[in-house]
Amino acid sequence: MYIMRFIGRKFHAVLDYMVGILLIAAPWVLGFASIAPAMWTAVIIGIAIIAMSIFTDYEGGGVKAISMSTHLTMDVIAGIVLAASPWLFGFSDQVYLPHLVVGILEIGAGLFTVSTSQHARQRGQLHGATQ
Repeated sequence: MYIMRFIGRKFHAVLDYMVGILLIAAPWVLGFASIAPAMWTAVIIGIAIIAMSIFTDYEGGGVKAISMSTHLTMDVIAGIVLAASPWLFGFSDQVYLPHLVVGILEIGAGLFTVSTSQHARQRGQLHGATQ
């Protein structure tokens, strides 16, 4: 199955940090901080997204210990957990929309982001043309 990837790695890096901060702040900004499972799910996944970003081998990473393909796979998994969390952890009757929407967007970011760097793609095209 071919998936058209149209989100650039640099833009994905910016999104990662923005979404991580948004998730950490969401319980207080959106008023569900008193619902412990909803709050902790958002905060923990937000922290995980930022931590993973710091350790990813991409334009936004510092340590560069996690491959981009692993990062994108983890984005999809985190998105699934986040989107399903209101029903998994029993708070859907109190709040579900922020978790569902951001979870779906996280899945999309994982599926639609280019996994190789522009330089690697250019090297591959040049290398393939010289053979």
